[in-house]
This record gives sequence, structure tokens and C-alpha cells, in this order.
Amino acid sequence: MPSSRRLIDDCFLHDKDRLRHQEALEILKSRVSPVSGKETVPLAQAAGRILAEAVVAPHDVPGADNAAVDGYVFCHADHAETGGFFLLQTRIAAGHPVETPLRPGAAARIFTGALIPPGADTVAMQEDCETHAQDGQSFVIVPQGLKPGANRRRAGEDLTAGTEIVVPGTRLRPQDLAAIASTGMAQVPVHMPVRVALMSTGDEIRRPGESLPPGGVYDSNHFLLRALLEEIGASVTDYGVLADDADTLQATLSQAAASHDAILTTGGASRGEEDHMVTALDTLGSRHMWQLAIKPGRPMSFGQIGDCVTLGLPGNPVAAMICFLLYVRPVLSVLGGGAFLEPRRFQIPANFAVAAKKPDRREFYRGILERDSDGRTVVRKFDRDGSGLITGLREADGLIEIPEAATEVTEGQLVDFLPFAEFGLSPR
Repeated sequence: MPSSRRLIDDCFLHDKDRLRHQEALEILKSRVSPVSGKETVPLAQAAGRILAEAVVAPHDVPGADNAAVDGYVFCHADHAETGGFFLLQTRIAAGHPVETPLRPGAAARIFTGALIPPGADTVAMQEDCETHAQDGQSFVIVPQGLKPGANRRRAGEDLTAGTEIVVPGTRLRPQDLAAIASTGMAQVPVHMPVRVALMSTGDEIRRPGESLPPGGVYDSNHFLLRALLEEIGASVTDYGVLADDADTLQATLSQAAASHDAILTTGGASRGEEDHMVTALDTLGSRHMWQLAIKPGRPMSFGQIGDCVTLGLPGNPVAAMICFLLYVRPVLSVLGGGAFLEPRRFQIPANFAVAAKKPDRREFYRGILERDSDGRTVVRKFDRDGSGLITGLREADGLIEIPEAATEVTEGQLVDFLPFAEFGLSPR
């Protein structure tokens, strides 16, 4: 880390002395690299996995010219001589070899996917044609106006032999699997899932189903983060809820670091007398990042214990989710062999106003898409800012990002909107 950016031990420093959002991303990018091993899995089990080696087309796809529609195949140059009146020579179905070339002036009944016979180059759709019987023979009348090669799929039209279909580091989507399957490949090399130890902290935290003491809080963060981790294909170990005890935290962190690629914690990330997480992490390893000039999520931390990455999230659910999406998700993607994932931003008119925003701090509001009176898509800010309000996460379509330099938001101005779909989450 550059000497101008020291580790911040005073939680009361002004935001201008904290790491800005982009600075935090650059630190994360510079510090993490792939750690997961590789394995080969059947294509049916590869959805959502990160590809470990390039997939190259072993042959053309399709392998030969074939019909794109059900209809009649003929040589376009013959149309002028026959006047579109073709003798039906044969019938060609998909999956069957073409036995003989098409004779001049003849056509063949053909079905979608069937091979184009030698001597033919154009397919007329069946609904545009008319069949006719004469003197014991069958004919088809093909209308004028078709271009040469119409309704014909050419060999290699989709993929040519040697084409790199999917690059290493790609999280395999259904359409990627379809492309790989079209080449006949039955297995693919993928990275093994990143092993993540997940733990909550706090004497007040209880798991659902347990009795809640006075001042107690149910552990919503665990279920939020576990689902987010599983969305990206991580292998999760639940370490439960840890008490606010320095020795317990240190022993558990040490044990988890020995057998996991990353540790993800929530709570205890500040510098209160009962916030022991940062101290325990510093005792066992090193901290590369702590205290960000963002809202919500200021006490987000990043470090390592040996070869295990540590990621500490705030205890409030909204801050925990936003920090996960912005920082944890891209880190775990890289650890698992993927790219450093950053969301695309879409500029949308604001259907709200903020009279005074603190400068030198990037803020993320929960945003709800809606239509204004003119039918335009606009984004409205969730009306409450509390970082413990899970309702805002449920009702939002994504995040509104307000940069450090801004000191206000006026209604109608364009703001950056990050849809939750950019983070791989389903829309509401």
C-alpha cells in the first residue's frame, strides 16, 4: 500500500482520511489472485462454475449446410428455366445422409436441420409453396422473389473449427453450455469452488428458532450472506455466532484460516471496547484495508491470515449486503479463477432530491425503478436511510451511486444506477 495511505486506527477520523471507493477496489485488485484448484466435470454439472481452460471448437458448427426451415430445396439458378415448376425428386429428413445429388430442374422436400443435397442451394418455406400432381409425378411450385441461399444454414455459420468458444475465467451460463454442447464436448475443466468460512459475531446475536434475550437480535446476516455466497458457487462452512471474546475469536479465526480460502465475518468491525474482530485479525495476520469513505459500509475490512483472505463486513444488514456486492463478490470471483467483477452503471433520471450530501464520501442509496407521468423510467430513493432496514433491500431494484464530489441531488438529474441484476441477483 502506498505510504500516503496508512492503515487507519482512529475510527473518528474524517471521511477525507478514509479510503475512497475506487482506492479500495484498486487495493483489492492488486492483492488477490486465483487460489482454487481445477477439476473436470460433466457438462450437466457445469452451470455456474468458472471455466479453468479455454474451450475451442474441434470442428465447424454446423458441420454441413442444412435447411433452416421445413420446405423445398432447389438450385436457385434453375428457377428461371423451370418458371418455378420443379419435379419433386426425393424427401430429405434431418439426421439422414443425402444419397444422391439433386438433378437439374428438380427439387426435394426437406425438413429443418436436414442436409442440403449437392446441386441445391436455396430453401423455400413450405407455406409459400404449392404441390401439384401430373401424369403420376409430383411437382412443387416455388414462388419468385427468393434470394440465392435463402433459408440455408451454412457449415461453420455459428462456429468454425479452432474458434475459442469460452475463455478461461468465465462463469458458465446456460448459453455457454449450449455452445459447448453444440461441439459434442461432454466434459469441461472448471475451478473448484472457493472455500469460505462464514461467521457472525456478537453476544446479542441469536439464530432463528432460539429464544431471544432482552436486547437480542436474530442473525439475518448469516442467511443473507450464505445465500449470496451460494449464488456465486462458493462452498460455505458455517462457524455459527461467535461471542464478543478476544480469545474465542482468535482461536476460531486461526482454525478457519487453516482450511479455507477466505473468511467472511459480520460485526465487531469497529473499534469499540467490545469489537474484538479487528484486533484478532491484526494479531493473527495483516490488514490491507479498513475504514472506507462510503455510506453505508464504513468499517469494511480486508486482510489475510497466512494464505487465507479475511473480509470483515459491518453488522448492519444493508451495509453488509452492499459491501458484499461491491467488494466481497469480486474478490471471491478472482480467488475462484474468475474476473474481478464490477457492475455496469446506467444513468437514469432521479425521481427524488437530496438537499445536502456530505462531500468526500460515496453514498449508495437503495433505488426503486418506476415510471413518471411522461412514461419515462426514473429511479426513486427508498425513503429511509437506516442501514438496518432490510425492507429497503427487498423493495429495491438496485443501488443509486452518488460520487464523492456531489453535495446534493436534484430531481431530474441523471444518477448512476446499479441494477441488482448486475450482481447476479434476480429482479423482484
